[in-house]
Amino acid sequence: MKVAGIDEAGKGPVIGPMCVGGVLATDTQINSLKNLGVADSKKIAPKKRELLAHQIEKYSEKIFVLEIAPQQIDEFRKLMSMNDIMVLAFSKVLEELHPDEAYVDAADVNEERFGKRLLQEYTKKYPDKAADISIVSRHQADDIYPIVSAASIVAKVRRDALIEELKEEIGVDFGSGYPSDPKTRQFLREWFNEFGELPDIVRHSWKTAENILTEKNE
Repeated sequence: MKVAGIDEAGKGPVIGPMCVGGVLATDTQINSLKNLGVADSKKIAPKKRELLAHQIEKYSEKIFVLEIAPQQIDEFRKLMSMNDIMVLAFSKVLEELHPDEAYVDAADVNEERFGKRLLQEYTKKYPDKAADISIVSRHQADDIYPIVSAASIVAKVRRDALIEELKEEIGVDFGSGYPSDPKTRQFLREWFNEFGELPDIVRHSWKTAENILTEKNE
């Protein structure tokens, strides 16, 4: 049996892409992942996360990380809710992995609803697989299931790498990119004051970005 774990990194930041990671493994490989000490990526130091990400590659059938750019998120949000975007993104990862069973970190306040919507979206493209795939959707699944912990790690490592690349490209350390980060908010204000607009690396549909524009216009 092939089992997949799926989790996201970067759903909430105002800067940078969102990454949805998927790991496909057999039962034996999942035991190996568990022995590696995989856990929720937020609870693991960055250096150890990077080391684990390399080891996860050795103990899995396939790894896939879907990257969704800020501009794509903004465009999607003109048409749908963030929950809708998460269903589509997780479904894309499922399409890459085609597992017999999937464990996902529910990206909705209602974990059961998220699992049902994900199954419906996936089986739109693959109706013949509707009876063959099982999806378990849980909050904090990255704390419960090692295969989801592994997905959490590869997603987080990839997003962190992309964030560092963005900092090098623009020549500014903007912090974590999260709205709660004072360094990030300061960067947004200073950039807007200098250029009269926010850069493409920012999710313009986020309230944090809208507030910067409002402050300037008042």
